[in-house]
Amino acid sequence: MRYLVTGASGMLGRDLGRALAGRDVTALSRAELDVTDRAAVLDAVAGHDVVLNASAYTKVDDAETHEDLAYAVNALGTENLAIAAREAGAKLVTISTDYVFQGDATTPYPEDAPRDPLNAYGRTKAAGEELALAAHPDGTFVVRTAWLYGAHGPNFAKTMLRLAQSHETVTVVDDQRGQPTWTADLAEQLVSLVDSDAPAGTYHGTASGETTWFGFARAVFDFAGLDPHRVQPTTSESFVRPAARPAYSVLGHAAWQAAGLAEMRDWRDALADAFDREVFDDNPEGDR
Repeated sequence: MRYLVTGASGMLGRDLGRALAGRDVTALSRAELDVTDRAAVLDAVAGHDVVLNASAYTKVDDAETHEDLAYAVNALGTENLAIAAREAGAKLVTISTDYVFQGDATTPYPEDAPRDPLNAYGRTKAAGEELALAAHPDGTFVVRTAWLYGAHGPNFAKTMLRLAQSHETVTVVDDQRGQPTWTADLAEQLVSLVDSDAPAGTYHGTASGETTWFGFARAVFDFAGLDPHRVQPTTSESFVRPAARPAYSVLGHAAWQAAGLAEMRDWRDALADAFDREVFDDNPEGDR
């Protein structure tokens, strides 16, 4: 089996490289493969059996005024990879987001819930899902994830630890619910998916359980040996940003069970493991 990882220099891409250690892997960064260039994508995918697409335009707020740029990468780029994977007879795993939903639910979104994005970024990711599944329906795996953190890129957990060094207290919204997800766990889940006989389609790649950003922040302080009461709750009205955020981003995991695969572990267990492995140190020797 030959594997191609796009977006390989990003937070998830680098953990995918670790999860695929010892296998025949081609890892291409954004600079090495422009997914919006169909000819380049066709050449890059040829000869591979599995394509794991971690390349994306992820500047959520900037997408409000640069939706065309986000669409080029998140929609057309994903379609290019699906077409190339179809031509090569390869599986495509492409990463999507909870932002394809409005976020007004009160129970976890099932995998087959209608797409209904509330911002430009979500629209481009929803379009990418639709285009990829249409181009390569028998070989495309859409894996939606959310609230990612890890060793190799900026993320909420790292921000909390940085603020803890300079602020006696930090204020975090307590009215948005989701599932903090470690990229190392997600990478291993994606490898398990492509190694299995699971059918193509849509899966939700988020940790089990749920919390708010406030609850996540308090857990980060707690596992770091800091006083979690230094984190104070507030509402989204205190942090108005250009792109609206979904209030409820909890995703259901029924597709894993249907495919005979275990869902990802509870978010607190994963976060505790991340701290045990010193993921947030400057040189995370323990990161897997």
